[in-house]
Amino acid sequence: MKKTLFTLCCAVLVLFSGTLPELSAQSRRDKEQTYVMKNPYEVKKLTPPTGKKVKNVILMIGDGMSLMHVYSAWTANRGKLWLENAQYTGLSKTYCANKLITDSGAGGTALATGHKTNYHMVGVDPSGKPLESLATLANKKGMASGIAVTCRLWDATPADFCCHNVDRDQEAEIVTDYVNCGVDYVFGGGSKLFENRADGRDLFEELREKGYQTPRSWEELAGIKQGKVFCITDSVDTPVPAVRGDLLARASMKGIEMLGQNPNGFFLMVEGSQLDDYGHFNDLDLLMQETHDFDRTVGRILEWAAQDGETLVVVTADHETGGLTLVDGDLNEGRIVCKFSTGSHSGVMVPVYAFGPGAENFTGIFENTDVFWKIKKLLNL
Repeated sequence: MKKTLFTLCCAVLVLFSGTLPELSAQSRRDKEQTYVMKNPYEVKKLTPPTGKKVKNVILMIGDGMSLMHVYSAWTANRGKLWLENAQYTGLSKTYCANKLITDSGAGGTALATGHKTNYHMVGVDPSGKPLESLATLANKKGMASGIAVTCRLWDATPADFCCHNVDRDQEAEIVTDYVNCGVDYVFGGGSKLFENRADGRDLFEELREKGYQTPRSWEELAGIKQGKVFCITDSVDTPVPAVRGDLLARASMKGIEMLGQNPNGFFLMVEGSQLDDYGHFNDLDLLMQETHDFDRTVGRILEWAAQDGETLVVVTADHETGGLTLVDGDLNEGRIVCKFSTGSHSGVMVPVYAFGPGAENFTGIFENTDVFWKIKKLLNL
């Protein structure tokens, strides 16, 4: 009897081993979680540039970030966020071509290409036809382009700007598109699918044949001064904020340094990728850490843009994750009490923040695809 019971328990563990994060999220769902930010960070009031020329655009995507995430993070940081320096704000409708509740594949494709597509599709229209992204169009005009993320590069959002597939789960196939994407600067994780592949291809070697430098650590990347760069620092995702520190901010500023050498200007997409993960896991602590890391990255970029004077910064999200609700808290203590209603995405509109020349174009309520068309027009792509 004992042997039978032991065997049954082992079978149950094996059966559910692939869904433990989801089971953990279910145990936290619809239950109050409290988070207190022990060390709030300073935020400066920035003076926006007064010129009208848009030479560069930096599109920042907080994956899964809604107004509730922003307001919760604002409360935890004692009523301060770098995002509040945005001159203009709007709201984006995120539904995709065949579903009301979108995912990062379709949501990111709308931002990257200006077209609604089907759920789970990456960089293609609903019929599977490849679409040109802002990064591709910038390159075709003679500008520089790049992406900087904290996730694996086969994840949907970075892939939306460089790859084309009808199913975001075709991960090994998706990453092969980076070889011919043409962007000048890439930073993220996911080396696991670039080398030691089942098909025998070494994508790092193929990238080097295309003229890319392929540093594998921040230290290697920091020493590079010019040329095309494809940097992957981790086998899958980059570590959590407490371990990686301000890596996203450093990688973003390095991208600006490299891409800014092009006299025709640049387009850069920066993603706070793992907000989405901790929304799925219903983990308020890590979600706030990621949100604050993203906001501090926004701050670094806004400070640079305020000095540059010719750079438009647009900050938005592809959808909301977790159904986050702020139910209590204390602004003076930096304490928030929240609940999650789902381990997936919800259908709320997401915020759009704009800073710099052209920012006035991002007000009101509009489709997520309009972010693409507004940027395309401002850069004359």
